[in-house]
Amino acid sequence: MVKSQRYVSMVMRQIVGFHGEEPEIVFPWYLKPDLQKKSKHKTSVIKKTLNPEFNEEFFYEISFSDLTSKTLEVTVWDYDLGKSNDFIGGVSLGCHSQGDSLQHWVDCLKNKGTKVERWHTLTNQLPGSTLQD
Repeated sequence: MVKSQRYVSMVMRQIVGFHGEEPEIVFPWYLKPDLQKKSKHKTSVIKKTLNPEFNEEFFYEISFSDLTSKTLEVTVWDYDLGKSNDFIGGVSLGCHSQGDSLQHWVDCLKNKGTKVERWHTLTNQLPGSTLQD
């Protein structure tokens, strides 16, 4: 299960300064590798706020043994209708992660069937650029 919750960041305030308007935020995520391109989920778009709140959950049906070789990629975008969306940040959770992201993934695998919630700092790089789609 993946749950998106409240997200507040100085990055969003910088986008307002750059664009002159409040962002419209969307969180897409993937469970990779995803050779059949079926794992994409995304939240609804939250419009014109610096403090979007998402209370959405997504579920993946996957065996525990398959999960150990997967990486969950979560990204945050400023949604622009009819234009290119602006990347805000992202995080990868999986066996190839490091630090807190890796520890969170390990804790999730150790605590099967239990919610293990943590906050993560987003990086300014698209997650998983070295992973297979």
